[in-house]
Amino acid sequence: MAKSVEKYECMYIINPNFSEEETAAVVTKFKALVEANGTLDEMEEMGKRKLAYEINYLSEGYYVLVKFTSAPEFPAELDRVLGITDDILRSLITLRAE
Repeated sequence: MAKSVEKYECMYIINPNFSEEETAAVVTKFKALVEANGTLDEMEEMGKRKLAYEINYLSEGYYVLVKFTSAPEFPAELDRVLGITDDILRSLITLRAE
């Protein structure tokens, strides 16, 4: 029986005080995690943007949008890893309506 796959969208915000190298390392880490567990459909680094409200005394963050296709079990694991990564201020994973 074929595994079901779903299309997801993940937005995460990285600490804006990082150097370009540190930011790139975080982006690469999550890109590799998605590719290891599914198919990366699209990735957009939106760069630094102002936050709607301060998080940990920071008023801006580095936004990254990732669109991927994976088995329904993977987003929970991705959310867990994003949640325990100190460099991530916020993250949200949603199902994509196609």
